[in-house]
Amino acid sequence: MAVNIHDFKQKFRGGVRPNLFRCNITHNVGLGEIEFLCKGAQIPASTLGNIDVPFRGRQLKVPGDRTFADWTVTVLSDPTFGTRAGFEEWSGKINHHAANVSTLNYTSLYGQATVIQLGRSGSAIRAYKLHDIYPIEVGAIDLAMDTNDTVEEYTVTFAVNNWSSDDSAGFDAGLSQDNDWEIGIKARTQIGPFSVGVNETIGGNF
Repeated sequence: MAVNIHDFKQKFRGGVRPNLFRCNITHNVGLGEIEFLCKGAQIPASTLGNIDVPFRGRQLKVPGDRTFADWTVTVLSDPTFGTRAGFEEWSGKINHHAANVSTLNYTSLYGQATVIQLGRSGSAIRAYKLHDIYPIEVGAIDLAMDTNDTVEEYTVTFAVNNWSSDDSAGFDAGLSQDNDWEIGIKARTQIGPFSVGVNETIGGNF
């Protein structure tokens, strides 16, 4: 069966935007407004190992063990440095800077994180929960007197024990099955006997 651009359009439905996401990291040290300061994150990766078993000049491939890659976020510096101080405190309690000691027990060592991919309407499409994470690197911040028109940012890299995903939020219902795009402004205000506002929806097909 021939496939044309209209078939592709119906399946693609506008795609997913990498700048529409939410990210939150929790630990008892407190990480301030991390959900709003997280500039960039990753949907986590995992790798399934492979075992080559030789047999009469051939290689039988057998699934091996699963490993979980490190996970990195990019964070904007806040005026109080509260979020970075939280990451530094967490890392310092895991292993002190001046002495090779830890002030965290096994249960309080780990934190949790959630990354949510949002649809174009702002509703959640899929959520990823990273379990038992801890920072292995709080990145440097570059300072320079000739740096203009930018804000400070830094990266934090975490070790991840495992992650799970949840699609119970469902497909982005904000995109209609019938219309490929829909822009609506629906707001009305009652002022005395008059109704003031806009109540109009524009829709159409690409």
